[in-house]
Amino acid sequence: MRSDAPRLLPVLRSQHQADLLTMLLLHPDEEYTIADLARRVPAPQSTISGEVRRLADAGILAVRPAGRSRLVSANGDSRLTAPLTELLTLTYGPHVVVADEFAGLTAVDLVLIFGSWAARYQGQRGHPPNDVDVLVIGAPDRIALYAAAERAESRLGRPVNPTVCPPDQWAHPTEPFIREIRSRPYVCVIDRTSAPTGAA
Repeated sequence: MRSDAPRLLPVLRSQHQADLLTMLLLHPDEEYTIADLARRVPAPQSTISGEVRRLADAGILAVRPAGRSRLVSANGDSRLTAPLTELLTLTYGPHVVVADEFAGLTAVDLVLIFGSWAARYQGQRGHPPNDVDVLVIGAPDRIALYAAAERAESRLGRPVNPTVCPPDQWAHPTEPFIREIRSRPYVCVIDRTSAPTGAA
């Protein structure tokens, strides 16, 4: 089943393809099995397998056998890889980069991206996002938090704005700001809770 062309980069054929390429090209030194990719990209394994085959035929991805599995990675020898990686970093990169850079934070339950980038990622029309708004639910060390935001900002080439929210305020919001975030599209990039919270 095909998804609609993604709002953030509509030259790509589907959201599945955009998420798959972003995962692979922004982690150029990593190899993944098809099963690994299907767990990370919200699409059936058959869809992922078909996308990998098409992108490998185009020379963008490299595939090598490993026992009964196939290992998939970005093809660093392709002249298309560098410009495509830059495009994906500018458009689809935020959820992958924020997940990478905020992963080392402790005392954190959830990390969400909200605001205009999340709205475009979820398919809503609007102007291209200029920054990335991040909500960190927990009690992280502030120095580590801002260092993570700076690293993400350096990779993405746009401002990354972190806000901290206590877990009880997220679960039972009384502040209008948190209520507004919960009522609008957001993208969960790190979830360390046993039961994911929210509908996005």
